Amino acid sequence: METYKHSRSSVGSNRKHVQITSKYRYKMMGKENLRVFCKVAIEEACKKHKIEIEIINVQTNHVHMVVDCPRMMCNAKMMQIIKGLSSYILFRICPNLRKRYPKGHFWNAGYFCDGVGNSNFEMACSYVENQEMHHATQ
Repeated sequence: METYKHSRSSVGSNRKHVQITSKYRYKMMGKENLRVFCKVAIEEACKKHKIEIEIINVQTNHVHMVVDCPRMMCNAKMMQIIKGLSSYILFRICPNLRKRYPKGHFWNAGYFCDGVGNSNFEMACSYVENQEMHHATQ
């Protein structure tokens, strides 16, 4: 059920469905340990900037998540934080990634970001949760 954030003068939420892909769509998260490291790096980046992750699903070459970010934060800033800081953390955890990405860019330049409201929150979470089934049919 929807829970709103309260501040001194406003009430609301800023939920987003986000998808980011690895640079060149390399299947970097194919191994379980890198999949876990990627998830941890994204979670740490979000926690540091008060971006709450509702659900996250790390696939072999992309990540889907539903996040609730501070209402004053625009999409571009949110994506800069998620991609930039998680990439920074990931390269510190796994220095061997520099062999594949010598310039330090783990994520593709583009991204998908769409608002998630009360009416489609369950649908967005279900979509993120069932990514394995979605990609098995392709």
